[in-house]
Amino acid sequence: MEDFSWDDLRTNITEFLAAWPIVKGLAIIAGAWLIRFILLFVIKRVVDGIVNGVKHKENIHDTQVLLTSPLAAVRVLQRTRTLGGVLSSIVTVIIVLIVLLLLFDLFAPDATGAFALITAATGAGLGFGAQNVVKDVLNGLFMVAEDQLGVGDIVDLGPAVGVVESVDIRTTQVRDVNGTLWFVRNGEITRVGNMSQGWARVIIDLAVPYESDVDAVQEQILQTAVELSQTPKWATRILEKPEIWGIESISDEAVVVRLVVKTASATKDDVARELRSRLKKSLDEMGVKLPALNSIVLSGFEGAASVRGARPPRTRPVPVSFPEEKPKK
Repeated sequence: MEDFSWDDLRTNITEFLAAWPIVKGLAIIAGAWLIRFILLFVIKRVVDGIVNGVKHKENIHDTQVLLTSPLAAVRVLQRTRTLGGVLSSIVTVIIVLIVLLLLFDLFAPDATGAFALITAATGAGLGFGAQNVVKDVLNGLFMVAEDQLGVGDIVDLGPAVGVVESVDIRTTQVRDVNGTLWFVRNGEITRVGNMSQGWARVIIDLAVPYESDVDAVQEQILQTAVELSQTPKWATRILEKPEIWGIESISDEAVVVRLVVKTASATKDDVARELRSRLKKSLDEMGVKLPALNSIVLSGFEGAASVRGARPPRTRPVPVSFPEEKPKK
């Protein structure tokens, strides 16, 4: 019996594939599919490992409960899932392009030179059109890498406002409050207003009747808000002690008092609804009939001036030195 030779086996396989290019093409496709499966499996395992690690560290089993946990845990979870989706899309696109080039070289080897010439001739024209695609891809990667947004964030992208459902290599999918799914090109996003990072403020203006005792009403309003912040259900959602910013305006019919509560970003609307309900009941018991009870959103210079709230940081005076007087001769 002749000795087994790996070189002979390799030669026989090469000659077989050369004689049957379809088999070689199928082998390329199968190999590409296997590589894609392995890479996607690795990405999924890494993403699941990070997500499960965050949940285990916070001692929870439901992603939604993370909304009341520290911000870092929420951002790690959302950012990891977003990056996992983007990497999966990139892996699929790259493997598909490589497979197409290998199959083209396999079934039309004589046309490779002509294909290169055609590519060079049309490269300039395609480059102008492809620059938008490159811009979309790069902008999407930078948005995710810089943590500008993530899956599950409530964002204002300009063209669309809503919850981010997916961040792909070219587009970001945003679902608005009406259920419409918006596909926004990443390259067209010039600003990102993220309402899910850090904290938020519930700002409520109460129009108190002019003849009311404003000091007593303000005290009752603040007491109601403080009681809400001390309730176990809402204590984790309200980050700081509620504040009365004072009288915002005065008219012939009413005095407008502003109440502000700092909350976790994802719970702002829930806190605002509960607070309005409690304020209505509390002031009804006092016999105060409110003409209006509105939630507002500060913007422009008013919003910029009120970022730090009613208690801005103290600043030290700048020392001023005067030139010494020269003695008179």
